[in-house]
Amino acid sequence: MKRRDFITLLGGAAAWPFAAQAQQGRMPVVGYLDSKTAAASSPQVEAFRKGLGEAGFVEGRNLAIEFRFAEDQRDRLPELAADLVRHRVAAIVANAPSGPIAKAATSTIPIVLVTASDPVEAGLVSSLSRPSGNITGVSFTTTPLNPKRLELLHELVPKPAVIALLLDPNAGNFERQLRDLESAARSLGRQVLIVKAGTESEIDAAFVTMVQAGVGALFVGSGPFYFSRRRQLAVLAVRHALPASSNGREFVVDGGLMSYGASTTDAYRRGGLYVGRILKGEKPSALPVELPTRYELVFNLTTAKALKLDIPAKLLALADEVIQ
Repeated sequence: MKRRDFITLLGGAAAWPFAAQAQQGRMPVVGYLDSKTAAASSPQVEAFRKGLGEAGFVEGRNLAIEFRFAEDQRDRLPELAADLVRHRVAAIVANAPSGPIAKAATSTIPIVLVTASDPVEAGLVSSLSRPSGNITGVSFTTTPLNPKRLELLHELVPKPAVIALLLDPNAGNFERQLRDLESAARSLGRQVLIVKAGTESEIDAAFVTMVQAGVGALFVGSGPFYFSRRRQLAVLAVRHALPASSNGREFVVDGGLMSYGASTTDAYRRGGLYVGRILKGEKPSALPVELPTRYELVFNLTTAKALKLDIPAKLLALADEVIQ
């Protein structure tokens, strides 16, 4: 062997471990797939970052995040998911509408669901305790709480007022919400009006329908689309003097009257923790799907005053938070 060839070979052999270390030490990239708008998702994104931080990962320091928001246009989700797969991200975080799309896009990249739906009912995991495959996550499903939330609204706005049930027909749990709420209304002896709206313009039209029908209160169904449009819903409810209830605290912060449900920010924080555990080597199939650990009843007293509504003392005593 010529001396020059030997030196070249030696140099390559010496350089290989450093190249391998650089490859192994490359900053992991996490994909964040969301059907909503970036603005609507900002509280959840910050909570997700907090969970990552608790797991030891800080964006820009030892982790990168590729965000993909569908801007409430769900037909964009397949291409956004495919783009994350092409980027070979280390894991994908997905909300309820994005979950099935992410599952269809990859069977190898770990997927962490943070969803208000039941992932077993949606066919995304085989069981909560043993999710199997490449999917796990956090479910803050609020559907089972709907009857209780309707009961709270019933106490706030007594008979004979008709309660409008505003439901998104595109939500994966639409049929269950409708069934549970109609049953709860019968048990409470309340008359309800079912109104469907799955787009921004349909929400405006829904309020026209409700006002014309003379309803006395509004129950906003669950789902990411209504979460994304929470500001619009809160403003319209106050404009038309309708006491309104939603399932997320963010609705009340944005001017809605009342909310009761699981903490979405806590769910996304725990989703960040799960991503951290996966980046450290744990398999999604070994991580059971977590269920809600916190439920919040929140009132907005400024909105109550604008509606000229006195919230009963017993309801205020039950509240976890009262926004002045």
